Amino acid sequence: MSPERFEELVSDALDRIPPKLAAALDNVVVLVEEHNAEEPDLLGLYEGVALTERDSFYAGSLPDVITIYRGALLQMCESEAEVVDEVTITVVHEIAHHFGIDDERLHELGWA
Repeated sequence: MSPERFEELVSDALDRIPPKLAAALDNVVVLVEEHNAEEPDLLGLYEGVALTERDSFYAGSLPDVITIYRGALLQMCESEAEVVDEVTITVVHEIAHHFGIDDERLHELGWA
């Protein structure tokens, strides 16, 4: 799958976020990279301060970053349909971290 097509899938996953939830995203950027250098099998990563943890000291901070790892996702999937599903799951998972939802709660909700 081409990098352009993969980025399109990430964009499509972001477009599926309900409007009220999307409007609540604050100071976050979504990037696509090939692999995480420290954990090559990692599918996605949220780096930042969750909305539930922000205080007055957060003002003026650089954007939080959600990184989706193309290579790891493509390696785990056998078809484009699987890639579409896994990209959506990964994007939702990382956005959930932005909203302060931890892995345990994501597992309970079926998004892990």
